[in-house]
Amino acid sequence: MMLGDLGANVLKVERPGRGDDTRGWGPPFDERGESAYYLSVNRNKVSIAADLRADRDLVVRLARAADVVVDNFLPGALARLGLDIEALLRDNSRLVWCTITGFGEESQRPGYDFVVQAESGWMAITGETDGSPMKTGVALADIVAGKDATIAILAALTARERGAEFDRRIVISLADSARGALVNVAQNAMVSGADARRWGNAHANLVPYQLFRAKDRPLVIAVGSDEQWVACARALGLDDLADDAELATNAGRLAQRDRVVAAFRERLSARSAAEWIAALDAVHVPCGIVKSVLEAIRDAAHASPVIGMPPTAGGTVRLAPPLLDEHGQEIRRVGWDVFRRYS
Repeated sequence: MMLGDLGANVLKVERPGRGDDTRGWGPPFDERGESAYYLSVNRNKVSIAADLRADRDLVVRLARAADVVVDNFLPGALARLGLDIEALLRDNSRLVWCTITGFGEESQRPGYDFVVQAESGWMAITGETDGSPMKTGVALADIVAGKDATIAILAALTARERGAEFDRRIVISLADSARGALVNVAQNAMVSGADARRWGNAHANLVPYQLFRAKDRPLVIAVGSDEQWVACARALGLDDLADDAELATNAGRLAQRDRVVAAFRERLSARSAAEWIAALDAVHVPCGIVKSVLEAIRDAAHASPVIGMPPTAGGTVRLAPPLLDEHGQEIRRVGWDVFRRYS
């Protein structure tokens, strides 16, 4: 979908009959019977239904005409269906082939976001400090891997156009992408030798950097520098903390986390979130109200029930998510090369 947003002509090849599994991942469904889940990641595509055995010749022709092929089959599955990736790469010298796997080229384990979140360390660090391990609220491992695939594909296409050497065979692993996204948490563990833990809505390395409750609703404060700390404490009327030399650095505040957090909790509970946000915004301290999903959507321009959220990396929305095999008959009649020129 990201490549489609950026202008690529994307042909989604689906199994006949039921198509992409996510078409049935509902309710809710729209008036056409498509699930909201499917709609969220399938705009700017056209659809053809093809049996990879019975329609092998069609699929081979499509691959020979493509700039990029993306697949998410288990290792060896396409070969058993009579599709030889290396042969297709030889047949089309411009082709870039990207496979998205769950756990790498050697694993036959299916890649599902929830399992990857569990095994990548994410769930061990998500949730309340004394609660159970918790997944994120969205399938973020899937999303990060998809963005990694997009970056790798664009890099390969750029190298191709420059005439530089590059690997036309890309393999993205959900597990690798998820582990890579641990960033500072992984680095903390490697440098300290101590395993990471859950911090709830607090931060392992920064204080104050967490959720608090105002008089009417929750808000978050994210102090990322010593200058922000002084501005924040003074904006909240906590001058005694702002003037305390022991709290002048983040390391000092980290050592006295309980004291700082207790003072903030008491002070913030006295007034509404909107009042505190206004006071903190005035001195450029990062902060925000905890919004519901519907509240957040209202802040997004051009979001819609059909096309989902607007493109995040630029580009335009040209096509609504397709029905199963919506364009299959025409593509079979005129060919993909001709179809994509006028679609």
